[in-house]
Amino acid sequence: MKFYIFASGSKGNATLVADHGHVILIDMGITLKRLKDGMAATPYKIEDISAVFFTHEHSDHISGMGFLPLELRYAAKGTCEVIEGHELEPFQTYAINGYRITVLPTSHDATNPIGFVFETETEKLVYMTDTGYISERNIVYMKNADFYIIESNHNIKMLLKTNRPYDLIQRILGDYGHLSNEDSAMYVAEMLGAKTREVVLAHLSEEANTPEVALSAYLRIFRKRHVDIDRIYIHAASQHDIVVGGNFEE
Repeated sequence: MKFYIFASGSKGNATLVADHGHVILIDMGITLKRLKDGMAATPYKIEDISAVFFTHEHSDHISGMGFLPLELRYAAKGTCEVIEGHELEPFQTYAINGYRITVLPTSHDATNPIGFVFETETEKLVYMTDTGYISERNIVYMKNADFYIIESNHNIKMLLKTNRPYDLIQRILGDYGHLSNEDSAMYVAEMLGAKTREVVLAHLSEEANTPEVALSAYLRIFRKRHVDIDRIYIHAASQHDIVVGGNFEE
């Protein structure tokens, strides 16, 4: 399984996942031009995309979806009313285009937001952003993945020093907001297992975080939890640059 994160953050989100010719997209919150530019850096073409999975209806996740045929779109109830696609149910598992896909509810100020667990015969990828917390029930499904693309949105001290309105700061810090670096690291430390090879920190705030700050928080918490960090590749996604990951030895 390979993945290409074309953009991750409040200005737009789109991630391509591929396994043995099965090519899918998670969210389409970037322009068609930017998607084309991103695809040019992969072995695939836009025509190869066989399904698009939307996490929720906020514009940074759906703004560029206009060119996508309805039959390719998948999302939870509520989001489907906006994107007009196939409806997915939380905690259900589907066989779609070469993947087993388990749908997990997230906690965000959107209509039925979701994350995903993508599985093939040999590998497992967890994708979860835009959530204020991760439930114990979700963690059961998310354990021992090969790859995690997971939100690490903000450093709390940096967030409090921004010029954002107080109510927005409170929303971000709340149960329907976004995961801080520390919360994200503690969740992943609980979930990772013997198979885990890679963790990508996603949806970083450009005002209240940096890749260096997020990675530092992860390393600090992983050491406290006695995680063998030498066997896991931990890096950050970007709002502007393509980040690649997964197993490229196929």
